[in-house]
Amino acid sequence: MDRDSQQDTTIYRAVINQEEQYSIWPQAKDLPAGWRDAGKEGLKADVLAFIEEAWTDMRPLSLRQALDSTKPR
Repeated sequence: MDRDSQQDTTIYRAVINQEEQYSIWPQAKDLPAGWRDAGKEGLKADVLAFIEEAWTDMRPLSLRQALDSTKPR
């Protein structure tokens, strides 16, 4: 069997942690501690495309908040 005929049919979901960092997780597995569902399930390519669109700032939330608090008003 060649590689192309071994399509990944796993259903994944996008997950997000408290720092607003995204990841991909198999839908059939329990979420790891500290992660919650981000609202997208599907084939790997679809979930990765969702994450690419949704995760526009790679900095952790705590860093963004710290930098925002040091900005002059």
